[in-house]
Amino acid sequence: MTKDNEIKAFKIKIPEKALTDLKSRIKNTRWPNKELVDDRSQGVQLETMKKLAKYWANSYDWRTFEKRMNALPQFMTNIDGVDIHFIHVKSSNKDALPAIITHGWPGSIVELLDVVGPLTEPEKHGGHIEDAFHVVIPSLPGYGFSGQPTDLGWGPARIAKAWAELMSRLGYDHYVAQGGDVGASVTDTMARQAPKGLIGIHTNLLVTALAGIKFPEETKEERAARESINTFNTFGKGYFIEQDTRPQTIGYALSDSPIALAAWMLDHDTDSYYKITQAFVGKKPSGNLTRDNILDNITLYWLTDTGTSAAREYWESGQAAIQAAGQKPADVKIPVGFTTFPGEIWQTPRSWAETSYRTLTYFNKAKRGGHFAAWEEPMLFTEEVRAAFKTLR
Repeated sequence: MTKDNEIKAFKIKIPEKALTDLKSRIKNTRWPNKELVDDRSQGVQLETMKKLAKYWANSYDWRTFEKRMNALPQFMTNIDGVDIHFIHVKSSNKDALPAIITHGWPGSIVELLDVVGPLTEPEKHGGHIEDAFHVVIPSLPGYGFSGQPTDLGWGPARIAKAWAELMSRLGYDHYVAQGGDVGASVTDTMARQAPKGLIGIHTNLLVTALAGIKFPEETKEERAARESINTFNTFGKGYFIEQDTRPQTIGYALSDSPIALAAWMLDHDTDSYYKITQAFVGKKPSGNLTRDNILDNITLYWLTDTGTSAAREYWESGQAAIQAAGQKPADVKIPVGFTTFPGEIWQTPRSWAETSYRTLTYFNKAKRGGHFAAWEEPMLFTEEVRAAFKTLR
């Protein structure tokens, strides 16, 4: 554990025996019977998992990813009793806008790596130098190389306060925040807490849509969004309910079997499931969702043994929601940008974003991308972040 307020450089160095053990466990998997349907309605399909396992055990190279990560400036600092791992890449433009970007589940910092270059050095990636950001990408507590909390209460509110402390500790007196999935919840909470220095946010998942707020359902677009949410709540929320109520139970499988961990992480939403499946069944990958990128993410969870602690964050968020039931959340008073991607669990209508954020200053419907927008379409995601924060420079 790092000392209070200390920021230490960090490098990844996984022992070879951990990689040998991983391959052995994959090869010794006891497989379930094949599903009795031709789609994902019974869960992750056996063909997908067997092809994933074959590539993972025989061709995938963790050391390539480790080398890629260690080429980036990584750090560790202790905030509120938990070691926080983060990437901090400064732009060559000293006037760049600082941004903290938060991943979600079943993602990690892996899903954000390909936006680092375009955000920090835009002139090398189709942008202009004035579009530059200083980028901070932390691993959520209990994810990746961040520490696993040993006390209760690490829900979005506590993480949001930790992120504000991190940006202050790095010397940023003004900054913006971005997030999707769990990261969207953290980012939304930061805006409502209004820490000193936070001047704007951008998200790509409308977390308020799951918070019991009444939204208009008059237009075709609004009704379609509600239908998508209802479908998710009825047929697609199995992982959510388990992690929200019994993270420890599923954790026994996630810590013991890499194939169980991989299947659990693939079984998120329909759009991303079929896109990830494409990477292993011989078809062209969807955007940047390649076999190696997908396995970088899963292997990170396995080697850090964070399947259970990451799942536990859902329980923490659920407990926080119960405690906050009936209470009106604080208003967001800073500018808000929102992008809805076509493959997301539901496509957010502008009217819903405006209902959630009276200070909405940017809204766009992207042409491509889904739940893992930054991972799948890094350049498109980068363009959205640039546009959302353009007026704040």
